[in-house]
Amino acid sequence: MSDSSSPLVPRRRIRSELRRARQETGLTQDAVATEMDWSLSKVIRIETGAVGISTNDLTALLRLYNITDPRRTRELVSLARAARQQSWWSGYRETVPPTFFTYIEYEASASAIRQYEPIVIPGLLQTRNYAHAIISRHRRSSTTAEVEARVDLRMKRQQLLEQPNPPSMYVILDEAVIHRLIGEKSLRDEQLARLISLMSRPNVTIEIIPFSAGLHSGIAENFTILEFDNESDSDVLYFESARDAIFSRDDAEEISVYREMFESLRRASLGPAGSLGFLKKTAGDNA
Repeated sequence: MSDSSSPLVPRRRIRSELRRARQETGLTQDAVATEMDWSLSKVIRIETGAVGISTNDLTALLRLYNITDPRRTRELVSLARAARQQSWWSGYRETVPPTFFTYIEYEASASAIRQYEPIVIPGLLQTRNYAHAIISRHRRSSTTAEVEARVDLRMKRQQLLEQPNPPSMYVILDEAVIHRLIGEKSLRDEQLARLISLMSRPNVTIEIIPFSAGLHSGIAENFTILEFDNESDSDVLYFESARDAIFSRDDAEEISVYREMFESLRRASLGPAGSLGFLKKTAGDNA
């Protein structure tokens, strides 16, 4: 696995394979726990992807499920090994809430990221100074060391856009995000320059919804949709607020609603070219 690869995606894939294999044999989770001499919680945690599975446990489980095809066995063993690999962000596990740590794992393997933000610049687009200001003010009880660790993590996450095959990133910002930035004079010029620079990349699209669009769908929302190349990996919908974060992984209908909302927001925006012109004019007017 490359440094940017996430063990969560193969863990997610193998959980689906094992759940399907168990169901095909007609065994319940209780029956598997009894046959394998495991606790029921272990079976549940493996099937939900909460934990990986060792190759020894996997081999025994495949025998129970009557999976003997050498090719399929090799594929599943390979997935199990990949799912147990340590990633570069493992060292930050204690730095961020568990839900956001899971988000980072998904983000690292996404083929496309669609994000709408009406309040602040998204983390993957922030300068270090902007990130430091946001993080230090968002969690005033954090120590200096904790703030620096979170800022470092955010900067390292941005390497996702620098890798050889980066995900396609589509970002929609409300104009309020830009005006809020203008009020931060010490951060303004550098952050506007970064946004303008990022828009020259073929894999990054940034669009601004102007105040003139008036009330629109999603005006009170903020959300991210992560998409994956493999058809067996369903999209992930992520929401974040000041106190918590929420995932939606298996609700295709809900994700479809937000995908439609995202396209509606794009139609309300200035478009890529108009948004670039808006940012350049804003940068020039405030130079």
